[in-house]
Amino acid sequence: MRTEDLIGRLAEDLRPVRPLGPPLRRCAAWLAFAAVLLGAAILAFGPRHDLMERLSRTHEGAQLLFAVATGVLAAVAAFELALPDRSPRWALLPVPAAVAWVATLGFGCLDDVARIGPQALVLGTSWGCFRFVVLMGVPLAVSLVWMLRHAGPLRPVPVAMLGGLAGAALSAAGLSVFHHLDAAAMVLAWHGGSALLVVLGFGLFGRGWRTREAEPFTPA
Repeated sequence: MRTEDLIGRLAEDLRPVRPLGPPLRRCAAWLAFAAVLLGAAILAFGPRHDLMERLSRTHEGAQLLFAVATGVLAAVAAFELALPDRSPRWALLPVPAAVAWVATLGFGCLDDVARIGPQALVLGTSWGCFRFVVLMGVPLAVSLVWMLRHAGPLRPVPVAMLGGLAGAALSAAGLSVFHHLDAAAMVLAWHGGSALLVVLGFGLFGRGWRTREAEPFTPA
C-alpha cells in the first residue's frame, strides 16, 4: 500500500476533537453542581436551630470556613493537575486549608475540655455523619473525576485523591450546617475520619485508573 493511501484510510474517519475548557471555568461548573446538591440536602434536613449561635464561636465558624476552603482548593488543584503542562506542586494547594481545618477541630476539642472536662473526649458513635459524608462525598468526587476522565490519567492518583478530598470536605461542611453534633472530638473523629476514608478510597481507585490506562491495546 502506498503511503498516501495509508494516510488517507487512517484520516477518513477522523472527527474534530473539542478541546477542554479552561480548568477554572470547568471547576466553577463543578462547584456550582456541588453547591446545588449540598443546598438541596440542607433544605431537605433543615438547618440546625442553633446554627448562628454555633457559628458565632470563633473556632466553629473557622472550622466551617476552612472545610469549604479545603473542598474548593482541592477541586481547583485537581483540575489544574490533570493538565500535562501544570506543575505537580498544584497538589499542595489545599494542604494549608486542610491543616487549618484539622487545627480548628483540635482547638474545639481543647475548648470542650476546658468547659466540660475529660468527658468531652469520650467518643461515641455517629453513623449519620459517616453515611452523609461518604454517600454525598463519593458521588461528588465521582462527578469531578468523570469531568477529568480525559486528562486525569496523566497523574491518576493525586487527581483522584484531590477529587475525593474535594467531595468529602464539602460534604462535611454541609453536614455541619444541619447535623447536631456538638462534641468537637466526635466531629474530628467522624467528619475527619469519613473524609480520610473517601480520600484513601479514591487513592486506590487512582492506582487502578493508571493500570487500566497503561494496558496495551490488543486488536481484535
